[in-house]
This record gives sequence, C-alpha cells and structure tokens, in this order.
Amino acid sequence: MPPIIELKNIARTYRVGSETIHALRSVTLDISKNEYVALMGPSGSGKSTLMNVLGCLDTPSDGEYMLNGIAVSKMSDNDLAEVRNKEIGFVFQSFNLLPRYSALENVILPLVYAGMPKAEREERGKLVLEQVGLTERMYHKPNELSGGQKQRVAIARALVNNPAIILADEPTGNLDSKTSIEIMGLFEEIHKHGNTIIIVTHEEDIAQYAHRIVRLKDGLVELDKQNENIRSVLKATV
Repeated sequence: MPPIIELKNIARTYRVGSETIHALRSVTLDISKNEYVALMGPSGSGKSTLMNVLGCLDTPSDGEYMLNGIAVSKMSDNDLAEVRNKEIGFVFQSFNLLPRYSALENVILPLVYAGMPKAEREERGKLVLEQVGLTERMYHKPNELSGGQKQRVAIARALVNNPAIILADEPTGNLDSKTSIEIMGLFEEIHKHGNTIIIVTHEEDIAQYAHRIVRLKDGLVELDKQNENIRSVLKATV
C-alpha cells in the first residue's frame, strides 16, 4: 500500500525584505496510513512550516507533495479546500474556538461547510463529543470550559468529518501536565481507531507518545526513527 503522505525534496523559502529565509530546505518523508508521528525540533527548525505544507495551508516553493497518491500542486483551490475540510482534521495549541458558539456548534462547523443537513450534523456532533468525553458540556460556551475541555472540543471538531489524518500543532502547549496526559490518552484512542496522527511538539515527553519521531533542524530532517520506548496513557490506566 503506498504511503498516505509522500514528500519529495520539499523546500519552502520566504522573502523578508531583501533577505531569503529557508524554512524548509529539502525534506523527503513518507507517512503511512495509521502511523503516529511526532515532528520535533527547536524554534526555527521548520516544523510548523512543514505542518502547514502537510495540511495544505501553505504551498512548497519546490519539491512534490503527494496526498493519497494525488499531486497536491495539481489540485485547484476548491480541491484543496475540500481536502482541508474532509481529509484532514486540525488541532491547534490555541483551540481556535468561536466564543459565541456552544461546544456542539463549534464542533459541527466543518459539517455546515460540507453541506450536511442540520439534524445529521447535530447527531454526528453529539457522537464525537461523546467520544471525547464531553456529552455533559455540549451546550456550554468556550468561556465556561477548562483548557482541557476546550482542547477536547477542538479534537472533536477535528474528528467530525471522519478525516484520515489528524494534524495537531503543539496540542498540549497551553495545558498543565495532568490535562496534557489526558489529551495524549485521547490521541492514543483516536490512533487505535485507524487515524493517521501527526503531532508537532517541542516537548520530549509528549513526543514519546508517538510511535515514530522525526527531528528537524535548519529546515532538514536530522533524524527519523521508530520510537522504541512508547509512552502510553491507556496502558498506564488499565
């Protein structure tokens, strides 16, 4: 089976005034279906740029990105928007929830864009909120939720379209350690259900939950190895 993600010699440069910034220099990387990968690296290593390229939020300056066997560079803007809405679920450090919407309304937003009928949207939204343990909080607004609950809402929103890939950018960055462990347990559960998970993190202990660790430095892959000492929240709580 071909990889779900294939990157070949991906480069990304930016012009800042008269200076050229090489965010990614030449990244070649394959990620298979149902892999659980952590992208690591110091600030400025290119990991966030790589996450944006993977999520079709940014376009490489050079190289080729194949997603599910299709060249991303050949996709129209409408195709890319559909990929972002249906194929990829995004989880951000800052949650990115709309303050005036309830948890349920935030979760079902991608389904509104997908044109799903209201009753179906709500049924699906309630199902994923149950999956992340927030059934009793579905009508609460973000300001009535803790940081961990907000991130659970964000994860439910990422899951609502049944995406093949979950991209999480520093998903525990705004959380305390106990809540971080709970959120990583949730990612473990999601991985067990067959999703491909890619997490960007600068925290070693968070990266240890992933099954494969890719380290970036100066826009290049410095190290790519299987994690032989996978941490598990689920095993610890059994």
